[in-house]
Amino acid sequence: MDALYPRLLVDDFDACARFYEATLLELLGVRPVKVLPEARYATWDLGGGTVLSLFDRASVAEAVGAPGSSADAPAGRDRSMLVLRVEDADTAAARLAALGATVAAPPQDRPAWGPGLRTAHLRDPDGNLIELQSY
Repeated sequence: MDALYPRLLVDDFDACARFYEATLLELLGVRPVKVLPEARYATWDLGGGTVLSLFDRASVAEAVGAPGSSADAPAGRDRSMLVLRVEDADTAAARLAALGATVAAPPQDRPAWGPGLRTAHLRDPDGNLIELQSY
């Protein structure tokens, strides 16, 4: 089960997916678990857990409430995010907010992203994006 992994937020999904597909195969012998061009999402696993995922940066900017944001706007500047799989996205979001995180997008169901997926997006005190997901 994935508990924690990095997700790169990319503008040119096709080029980045090809690059990381070749790179991770060449260096680690790892093939992608899934590459979904229509969803602009890809993921690679190693040893039973995700080691890297790619996702369309504009989709994330829209999800955290900044559609069409410029590169210098808070959501438009994100190039990566930390993804945490949790038992309950609502409870975890409330706990992180109590610890000083800022809610970027409250907990909500994301059926277009995956069956049964519920996410919340927060920012740490330095503005780094965190996605909490439960499914």
